[in-house]
Amino acid sequence: MENDWDIAIDSLSKIKVFSSPNNEPVTISGHADDLKCIGVGTDAAVFQSLSAPAYAFKLYAKDKVKVEANVYHILEDSPFFSTCFAAYDEYLVLSYEEGKTLFDCILQGIHIPEQVVNDVEDAREHVWNKGLNPRDIHLKNILLQNGRAKIIDVSEYALPGNDFRWEHLKKGYEQYYHLIDGNSVPFWLVETVRKWYNQRGENSSSYEEFTKTILKLLYKK
Repeated sequence: MENDWDIAIDSLSKIKVFSSPNNEPVTISGHADDLKCIGVGTDAAVFQSLSAPAYAFKLYAKDKVKVEANVYHILEDSPFFSTCFAAYDEYLVLSYEEGKTLFDCILQGIHIPEQVVNDVEDAREHVWNKGLNPRDIHLKNILLQNGRAKIIDVSEYALPGNDFRWEHLKKGYEQYYHLIDGNSVPFWLVETVRKWYNQRGENSSSYEEFTKTILKLLYKK
């Protein structure tokens, strides 16, 4: 039985994704005229097919397809996450989701309503209720979609431990978002904050000390 997305399979076979050192975004090799790259992460790149625009194809550098497919299976249908239609050896077939990431919202000065924060809290509760662990929730994998949140990466939900990314983002939103709400934030600044945060180890400074460092950087400017 042929699926709607089968028309993109030949083009996907022309693309390869490779891991990068230091947890940097993957690199992409190959080209297909009818595929558009719509997202790049540290484990995978996401493509949309001009021939099957209702789907997003998440192509992996590492063997994580089965892990993430199983997470989607456990989560079942939820308004907070993409729908996973199929899993192949190197990629997942997901629903294409409209919207801008919260990372892009900050760059462009697009208002992020409190409802988005509430939705992520509800999504995390849903994940816990399914026996999974809502890790790795950050600005680049939350979409603003008609005033609501849509989370587009669940690849780490089978891993143990709390990385505190969402807790720190939520606290930052509550304490400091009003200072930038509606204003475009320079890319160099957002990227600097992201990299500094990611370089923090388990024994690194606390959230409060980290935010003090960032505020000092801002005041110098």
